[in-house]
Amino acid sequence: MSLFWRIFALNAVVLGTATALLLWAPVTVSVPVLLTEAIILVGGLAVMLIANAALLRIGLAPLGRLTKLMTTVDLLRPGQRLPEQGRGETAELISTFNAMLERLEHERAASSARALLAQEGERRRIAQELHDEVGQSMTAILLVLKKAADEADEPLRGELQQAQEITRESLDEVRRLVRRLRPGVLEDLGLVSALTSLATEFATHTGLRVSRSFDADLPELDPESELVLYRVAQEALTNAARHAEATKVETSLKHTGGTVTLTVKDDGRGTGVAREGAGIRGMRERALLVGAALDIASEPRAGTQVRLAVPVPSVPEKQS
Repeated sequence: MSLFWRIFALNAVVLGTATALLLWAPVTVSVPVLLTEAIILVGGLAVMLIANAALLRIGLAPLGRLTKLMTTVDLLRPGQRLPEQGRGETAELISTFNAMLERLEHERAASSARALLAQEGERRRIAQELHDEVGQSMTAILLVLKKAADEADEPLRGELQQAQEITRESLDEVRRLVRRLRPGVLEDLGLVSALTSLATEFATHTGLRVSRSFDADLPELDPESELVLYRVAQEALTNAARHAEATKVETSLKHTGGTVTLTVKDDGRGTGVAREGAGIRGMRERALLVGAALDIASEPRAGTQVRLAVPVPSVPEKQS
C-alpha cells in the first residue's frame, strides 16, 4: 500500500469511528448548545486528534529516522544504515537511501584514494627536489664558506664561520623536511623502525617525553597500510605538540586478532569533543583508503587518544 493510501486509511478509520459514535450514541446537539453537549463534543474532538496523531506517528516513524540519518550522516564514518522497516513506498525509500549511501561511500573512498596517492606522489617529488637541488646547493655553499673562512683573516673569518653554521642548520632543517615528506626509513627498514625514528625525532624537536611500545611479532602488511599507519601517527603526534599542551605522549603498535592497532595517547588538556579539523579528516580519509577503523577520544584534563585498527590481509592457503 502506498504512503498516500496508508495515511488516507488512518484518517478514514478515525473519522468513521467518530461518525458511528454520532449516529448510534445517545447524544444529541441542542440549539443553543448545552454545556454538557459542548464538553462531550470537545472531548470527542480531542480523542479524534490524539488517535489520529498517534496513528500518523506510528506510520511515519521510519521517515523520521530517515530524516535524522540524512542530517547526521558522514561519509568518513561508513556503515551508517537504516533497518528496512515498513511497507510499500517507505521500505522502498529506505532501501534506496541505503543503496545511495553505499554508492557514495564507495565513490568517496575511491576519490580519497586517488587524492591521497597523488598527494604522496607530490610529496615524493618535492622531497626529491629538496634533496637533489636545495640540499646539494647548500652543501656546495658550505664548502665555499669553509674554504673562504680558512683563507680569510679576522674579523671576516668569524663572520664566515657564523654564516657557515647558519647554512649547516638550514641544511639540517631541509633534511628533516625531506624525511617528513618522504619517510625513506619506512621503505628501507620497515614500519617499526620508521615509527621509532619518528618518535625520537618528535621528542628531540618538541621536548615532549615519548614512550614507545611496539610488538615484535607484527604480521606483514602491504605498503599502503604501513604508510597509513605512519601518516596517522605523524599527524597524531603533530596535533599533540600543537594543540594538546601535553607533556607526555604514549605510542603503541599491537597485533590483536586480525588487526594491527596503532594507539597514540597524550596527557594534554583534551576538549571533551574531538574537533574535526583538516588533520583529523585527513586521518579519516587515510583510514578509508585501507578499510581501517579510526577512533578518536578526547576527554577534558585526560588527554586525547587516537586509535587506528588496520585489518591484516589474509594469506591465501597453499594448495597441496
